[in-house]
Amino acid sequence: QVQLVESGGGSVQAGGSLRLSCVASGQTYGHCMGWFRQVPGQEREGVAAIEKTGITRYHDSVKDRFTISRDNAKNTLILQMNTLKPEDTAMYYCAWSMWMTCNLSEGRFETWGQGTQVTVSA
Repeated sequence: QVQLVESGGGSVQAGGSLRLSCVASGQTYGHCMGWFRQVPGQEREGVAAIEKTGITRYHDSVKDRFTISRDNAKNTLILQMNTLKPEDTAMYYCAWSMWMTCNLSEGRFETWGQGTQVTVSA
């Protein structure tokens, strides 16, 4: 069974940067992993996802600002977030899919972390 633990959230001013990490335990190798975010009262939104091969997908709102990466040897997923905006404020979740290929659909992913809060002030 796969378990995910996120870290790295916090508060930052607009224009700043944060780096989120997700450590996975269990059989994660070779599967799609991703980051989602959710604001209270809204649906969970796919932010970025990455396949074992390194193929990535991003939500249009974070392209050129966020970078997703993974270290398969360490079972670690990273989201580097630069030039943060107040609208990036949300709870961020790490996610794992049993599928090898990725998309940003919530239904694609089966396992979720507990989340880490990101708050960006104007």
